[in-house]
Amino acid sequence: MRRFGGISARGISARGVTGRGVGVIGAAVVLLFIGFRFGYPDLALLGTAAAVAVASGVVFAVWRPGLGVERVAEPDRVARGEPANMTLTVRNTSRLRAANLVAVDRCGAASVPVPLLRLRPGRDTTVVYPVPTRRRGVVPVGPLRVTRGDPLGLMTLSRTYGDATTVWVHPRIHLLRAVPAGMARSLDGRIDKVPQGTITFDSLREYVYGDELRRVHWRSSAKVGELMVREQLDTSEPTIIVLLDDRAAAHPHVKDGTADSFEAACEAAASIVAAAAREDLPVALHLVSGPAPGTFLDVLTEAGLRGGDLTQTLRSLRQNRLGDTLVYLTGPGGRADLGAVTGLRGAYPVVIAGLFGDPDAAPVTTGGGLIVIEAEDGAQFAGAWDGVRGW
Repeated sequence: MRRFGGISARGISARGVTGRGVGVIGAAVVLLFIGFRFGYPDLALLGTAAAVAVASGVVFAVWRPGLGVERVAEPDRVARGEPANMTLTVRNTSRLRAANLVAVDRCGAASVPVPLLRLRPGRDTTVVYPVPTRRRGVVPVGPLRVTRGDPLGLMTLSRTYGDATTVWVHPRIHLLRAVPAGMARSLDGRIDKVPQGTITFDSLREYVYGDELRRVHWRSSAKVGELMVREQLDTSEPTIIVLLDDRAAAHPHVKDGTADSFEAACEAAASIVAAAAREDLPVALHLVSGPAPGTFLDVLTEAGLRGGDLTQTLRSLRQNRLGDTLVYLTGPGGRADLGAVTGLRGAYPVVIAGLFGDPDAAPVTTGGGLIVIEAEDGAQFAGAWDGVRGW
């Protein structure tokens, strides 16, 4: 990903007078007052010199160098723990003066120093630094902050250059070899379980040029007075619904702003989505806290612990019947909700629950055909998933 900033500063982030500058200003005021008030020309001269130094410092600090900033993230989307680098190129677009500045680039919560010593007009300098990928999430990078001060250290002025960009640190994906074969109640009233699905009647619509005549429903066409065509639906193609429990109450063990159980649940969700995509199976991702628009991996990258109403979410899933295989991923705080999830067996022939971060608790014993996988992390979940024989 490339981001190129304009040749001028985008904004002023800090402006100030240093402690030395405050002292010189105070001295100038006192010397000028005493010198002119009581007739001491030497003191007045010193006060004037101090005032000139302050004015020169302001002019020097306010001068705005022209800098072009270009960023290249390699790559801009990466799995957690994998390497990612940011290449920053700064060009001096001024025609007359060399830049001698102090610059830092923001990378997540850290600051990266960027040397801009004697950067001549038309020249550039390049800095390559790693982007932290130890934690899942969106890492903001930039903008470049350039601080300029006068030679006497009386004034400083900071400006930002270039655009900010982001690096997406996706959850790890673990290989899942097994995927549900598909089980759905067809509109014809039977239960099918076949990998390729079946075709059954869904609805009628008006004939459109190019439709096959064998799909014309002649009896309805005679009643309506125009050609009506049968719409058919593949009713038993396996459809996987992944429900990620992102409630803070479901993942109570938070350390340094991160709950290990939630990170493991995100990895499990990413692994299921990737396995379904590999097998070209329909899959949908839902969060307990609300809708999940966007690509699945980006949604999982941005996901965090929030509030949510699990009861309302389960009610909506039961009424809409979005698929035939439901996978519910939760943490230690969601153990008590597994009974409510079991109630979805009437709408979803296969219901699987992944319970993370509760290794010392007693094994889950639930009835109603609920398949429970207890795991400490995403890798352990993947191994247990491949051993399931209940779908």
